[in-house]
Order: sequence, then C-alpha cells, then structure tokens
Amino acid sequence: MQTLQSILIFCCIILISACQQSKTESTAPDYKTYLSSTETGVKTGGVKMISIETPKGKFKVWTKRVGNNPKVKLLLLHGGPAVPHEYFECFDSYLPQEGIEYIYYDQLGAGNADHPQDTSLWDLARSVEEVEQVRQALGLNKDNFYLLGHSWGGILAMEYSMKYQQHLKGLIISNMMADCVAYDQYAADVLAKQIDPKVLAEIQAIEAKGDFASPRYMELLTPHFYNQHICRLPLAEWPEPMTRALGRVNSEQYVIMQGPSEFGISGKLEKWDRSKDLGKIKVPTLVIGATHDTMDPKYMEWMSQQIPGGKFLLCPKGGHMCMWDDQETYFAGLISFLKKSY
Repeated sequence: MQTLQSILIFCCIILISACQQSKTESTAPDYKTYLSSTETGVKTGGVKMISIETPKGKFKVWTKRVGNNPKVKLLLLHGGPAVPHEYFECFDSYLPQEGIEYIYYDQLGAGNADHPQDTSLWDLARSVEEVEQVRQALGLNKDNFYLLGHSWGGILAMEYSMKYQQHLKGLIISNMMADCVAYDQYAADVLAKQIDPKVLAEIQAIEAKGDFASPRYMELLTPHFYNQHICRLPLAEWPEPMTRALGRVNSEQYVIMQGPSEFGISGKLEKWDRSKDLGKIKVPTLVIGATHDTMDPKYMEWMSQQIPGGKFLLCPKGGHMCMWDDQETYFAGLISFLKKSY
C-alpha cells in the first residue's frame, strides 16, 4: 500500500511539474522567439510610424516594439503631457528577460512624433482616440493588450479604459490620482508644507507674478521639490534617459495641459475627475504609487480598492519616477502582475 501511495504521489509531482513547464513555455517565449522580427520589408528594429486622423488632419506618431510575446503586449503611455518615451528605457533592464513584449510610444507633440502647431489638438478626448488608433495599427486586442499609463499617461489610460476597455487584457495606472482637484489639494496641504517656508514664499511670489520662465523658479523647485518628490536619486546621478526625456519636453503642450510645473496643476486638466467612475473598470488593474510621490499614496491605494479586482503596489523608497528611484519594488510588482494576469 505504501509503495502504491509513493508511486501515486510521484506521478502527481511529475504531472504538476509538466503542467507548470507547459504554462511557462506557452507564456514566456524562448530567446530566439522573443527576439524574432515580425516586420516585412526593410527592418527598422521595431520602429513604426503610425498615421493618425485628427480634427486638424493627419499626423504621425512614433512607436517601437521590443520583444515578441503573443500573449502580453504592453503599450507604454508616457507622462507630461509631452515628456517623451525615453524615461521608460529602464524597462529594457527588466522586461526582456521575463519574455514580456513592450512598446514605446511618443504621443502627438512629443519626442519623435509630429509636432503640430495647432494647440487645439492638446485635448484629452482627442488623445484617447489617438491611443485607439495606435492600438488598431499595432494589432493589439483583448487577448494580449496591456496598457501602462504613468502620470499624465495614467489619466489617459483611465479615460481610454472608460471607453475602450473591451480591447484591454489588463491596465496599469502608475503614479496618478483619479482626481486632479485632490492632486492639487495634496500638493498645497501636504507637499508645500514640507518645503522651507522662505523657499516656499519665494516660489509662490514667482507664481503670483506668472514669471515661470525665470531661471530662479526651477532653481528653487529642483532641489526643494523635484529632488524630493519626482526622483529621489542624487541630482548629480539622475539617469541619462530620464534627463534626456525631461530635456525634450514640448513645453507649450505641457503648460496648456498641466500648467507650469509639477507643483500642483493649473492647466486644462485642473478639474479632471474620474474618482466616481473607477468601478466601471472591469479588467485586471494594478495601481502603482510611491511614498514620496507628488501624488497621494493613500489616495492611490483607495483607487485600487474601487476597481473590481484592483491591486495596489507601494514603492516605499520612491517618488513620482519610482521606476528609477525604487526599481526593485516597481519592476518586481509590475512583472508579477503581468505574469499572474496572463
């Protein structure tokens, strides 16, 4: 009897191991498959310029595919608005070895995309339609399409999910609150009080005058706010991909939508609020926040609780760019979410 039980247990172990191996093989492509190109004609290294229709005519946006996994294709929505994709380049150090396909994307007006001069194009609803056109052009669908939106990209991802979630397999809202009024209030009631009163008074005096082009404005904000709440790495060690992205911001688009800085919000998005609609998101969702973020981490945890099946990831060492200053937490959580949901 004992021998028979031992044999049965052994067989069960072999069966479970085989199932796990089969699942791994089906979800994580091997090295050659992951690096294989699906391009025809002249190879561009995964770069694809996508033509989009707008109320002001046709323009092109820039995308670049990294990897090849038919079950998980992660489209990255950068922040700003108008901070190009480069600050996502740290994803190259984490996702390929996990077999996760991801797609860089410069939205209209940012980075390598077209830069039209008509400012009426800087509009949230139009941006949602742009994302949908990009999805169609890339052939993403409910069986493989994951959307990660960081900061402004988080707003865009939430709005997209409200209208087009039937095409989504999963959603990641990274470092963004669902209510810009609450975001502004958090900046005023919590973050501003962490700044030296004399420094804060000078910042507020500059803002009262509307003298945002003054070099002194960023001289004050960079050490006292950006280095505390955007990226907490020593300023001299800020990563080159991040500084490169910040140096290529389309400032006109950024100011129209966000306002003159990350210290609160005063642009077209100032009154945006989807807090009461979070329950409408039915796809698996991960909300990522950071302890030292410009966004309220407790609010972002609350957001995850409003979304059926929502999960929350806190990066305890991080600021708004926690993919840089708390990488271990950020990528472990992101990768775990992606693998569990597919």
